[in-house]
Amino acid sequence: MKVIDLIKNSPTTAFSFEVLPPLKGNSIEKVFNTIDTLREFDPKYINITTHRSEFLYKDMEGGLYKRVAVRTRPGTVAVAAAIQNKYQIPAVPHLICSGFTQSETEYALIDLNFLGICDLLILRGDKAKHEPRFTPTPEGHAHAIDLQRQVNRFNEGFFLDGSKMSLNTPFSYGVAGYPEKHDEAPNPESDIFWLKEKVKAGAEYVVTQMFFDNQKYFSFVDRCRKEGINVPIIPGIKPINFLNQLTVLPKVFHVDLPEALAAELRKCKTDEEAKEVGIEWCTLQAKELKKEGVPSIHFYSMMATESVKRVAQQVY
Repeated sequence: MKVIDLIKNSPTTAFSFEVLPPLKGNSIEKVFNTIDTLREFDPKYINITTHRSEFLYKDMEGGLYKRVAVRTRPGTVAVAAAIQNKYQIPAVPHLICSGFTQSETEYALIDLNFLGICDLLILRGDKAKHEPRFTPTPEGHAHAIDLQRQVNRFNEGFFLDGSKMSLNTPFSYGVAGYPEKHDEAPNPESDIFWLKEKVKAGAEYVVTQMFFDNQKYFSFVDRCRKEGINVPIIPGIKPINFLNQLTVLPKVFHVDLPEALAAELRKCKTDEEAKEVGIEWCTLQAKELKKEGVPSIHFYSMMATESVKRVAQQVY
């Protein structure tokens, strides 16, 4: 069953979370430990992040440098397959523009289809660390909607070169939404316009960027509905787990922390104190979202598995 059907058919607010592929050279056991910790809450699906290659400069003889591409977290396809095979829970790998050519994307789609993984979250992805702003990969896509069109064409049974293929099961996919506006969007209206275009292009649901003020999510949903975006909009939330996230999260993810939350975090002297504040705040968010009947809650559980478990114990 597709993720969108699992969400729509869930009698109560569904639950899902996100995992990172292990760092290169590590085993998958850490991923399995995360799933084992959260499995009791009946996750309807598990997202797996995808990471682009980054460029490093390697010293060569004669004072020269060689530019080399390095991927620190390979294996999104393999991790998705391992999860779905071991737990029989739908795995939803991220498919991103950033760092990938159209041909590389096509081979990822072929592999996923062979493995029976037919749910995706389609994203543009982040800029490379060495770039001041996002730059499309040569022979890659510039925007998520362009990537959607490639997946749609694949679903119709065509390779990039126009040749025909036999497809087992078409892909179903969701896209990202930004309650506080994508940081590159000129205004909220433009942001909603492009989200609507992504839905018109085939996105069956929306998963939001993390937020810490539920009113921003509710306002975002209202604006989407007024613009005719009627697919499920799944709130993505995260319990703060470290004291430095008071400044890191706004900087990296371009989200605001409500002053009430920021004030409590400023009182904290240790990560453990900040973690307790984060759990309490996230629990209040989740309870309110569930009370308001959201279709699902998606937890960004990276580096916060135990915190997510404590939140879920109080909500589910």
